[in-house]
Amino acid sequence: MQRRRALVAILKTAAFGFVAPALVTEQAELDALKIMPDTHKLLFENEFVRVIESRVPAGGSEPRHSHPHCVIVSLADFDAEIKTFPNRKITRVHRTFGATSWSEATVHEVKIVGNNPSHNIRVELKH
Repeated sequence: MQRRRALVAILKTAAFGFVAPALVTEQAELDALKIMPDTHKLLFENEFVRVIESRVPAGGSEPRHSHPHCVIVSLADFDAEIKTFPNRKITRVHRTFGATSWSEATVHEVKIVGNNPSHNIRVELKH
C-alpha cells in the first residue's frame, strides 16, 4: 500500500509539477485580486481556471503579489520592470497588443515604465 501511494505521488508530481507547500501558502496570501482590487478584476472562474483583467496606469506599480502558472494576453503596448522573488532579479519587458505569453508561477513586483498604461488578460491555471 505504501509503495502504491509513493508511486501515485511520483506520477502526480511528474504530471502536474511539484509546488512546494510554502509557495502555495505565499501565493494565497499574495493573491493579486486581494492585493490590488483597484487594478485587477475577476472576469471568470471555474474549477480549472481563473481569468483576471489588469489595468495599471503609466508610471503605476503593483506591489509584491503572486500568480500561479498562467497565459497572458497583452491588450496594449507598454513597458514594465518586473522584480521577481526571492532572487530580486529585475527584468525590463516590452509588451505589444495581441502578444500572448506563458508565465511560470511567480511572486513579483511590477512597475509600468514609459508613457503607456498596461492592460492584460491573465488566464491562471488551478491544476
